[in-house]
Amino acid sequence: IDINKKIVEKINSNISPIDDNLIQKFLDEKKLNIKGLNSLQKNLNHIDWHIICTPTDYDEESGHFDTSSVEEVISEICGLKSNANILIKSTVPIGFTSQMQKKYPKLSILFSPEFLREGTALYDNLTPSRIIVGGDKNKGKQVLDLFLEPIDQKEKKVPFLLINSTEAEAIKLFSNTYLAMRVAFFNELDTFAEKTDINSENIINGVCHDPRINHGYNNPSFGYGGYCLPKDTKQMVANYKSIPNNLIGAIVDANSTRIEYI
Repeated sequence: IDINKKIVEKINSNISPIDDNLIQKFLDEKKLNIKGLNSLQKNLNHIDWHIICTPTDYDEESGHFDTSSVEEVISEICGLKSNANILIKSTVPIGFTSQMQKKYPKLSILFSPEFLREGTALYDNLTPSRIIVGGDKNKGKQVLDLFLEPIDQKEKKVPFLLINSTEAEAIKLFSNTYLAMRVAFFNELDTFAEKTDINSENIINGVCHDPRINHGYNNPSFGYGGYCLPKDTKQMVANYKSIPNNLIGAIVDANSTRIEYI
């Protein structure tokens, strides 16, 4: 279900609405049971799990994610089916799912962080690095089975965690904050190399051949960008407002310094 009719029309016409080659390949070759649903109420009885994937941009004024779209969908579902199963995939503040579960006790509300990269979303779904589900363990097992169904388990044994929702929310934010920290680190390495007239690439190659460090997120740039890292790091800084820290807050500052330097 999408409020953007053009996206629904594209999917129903076997056209990927986003730039993802594997999605287009599946739409071209696979017989998929996709329905262009515009109305939640009409199709409610056929839904086992409502998976919420609405955007939650960071609100600079409030200092946290804008979760209004997620809350609106949960409220709408509750009004139509009070015992529905809901899985939140949108990135939310730590503790949000627990708050929603307390507000709507008859619903089953779980959280599962997504770790999809732009341009390879379907591939990342079919070959996940891990599957994490937070909330009721029995319901979480249902979600795990749902996500494991299209994956060849013989080819790849996927690690999974069934934990509480707050821990699952924290994993998402800490994962992206760590990746942002790597970007900031190698950008500062590159700044040092440039200012001292030494070869940045040679240093990075030497550092990253250490298997404990490895070669991911080590390409000097203007700074981390995209949709997730900027908003997730700001949310993490907000979470640490009353908690002692030096490193978390410095990641956002380092990104701004790099952009100004460039």
